[in-house]
Amino acid sequence: MGIFDGLNISASALTAGRLRMDVISANMANADTTRAKKVNGEWQPYRRKIVEMAPMNGGFKTHFDQALAQKAGGVKVTRVVQDQTPFKLVYEPDNPEANQEGYVKLPNVDPLKEMVDLMSVTRSYEANVTVINANKNMLMKALEIGR
Repeated sequence: MGIFDGLNISASALTAGRLRMDVISANMANADTTRAKKVNGEWQPYRRKIVEMAPMNGGFKTHFDQALAQKAGGVKVTRVVQDQTPFKLVYEPDNPEANQEGYVKLPNVDPLKEMVDLMSVTRSYEANVTVINANKNMLMKALEIGR
């Protein structure tokens, strides 16, 4: 394992965490957007987006083999996908967006779920910053030994 591999692993996690925070923020900002995309001449509500991540170099066995060979890994964002859960239907017959039965399609964004995801990403981000600081302190101590 190289001297900067620990920093690179945490940096990849910070980059992925930032993208997750951005996507969660977009989901929260569009939680009430009923006209996000036109499909077949009809407006569709905003559809929640989810970030999918994977290890940079494969699964557990790959990482185990790399650890034995002392090679570093990390995390990467594989893609951002749309959540396919159905839209919420709310009965509002006076709303101009209502269909013939009086229901309005609302986005499939659950603010509570988004806040839990945001708290999880925040904790992960804080943990990785702590790892970077600890790694930096170890490198500084190693330089002091050489004096």
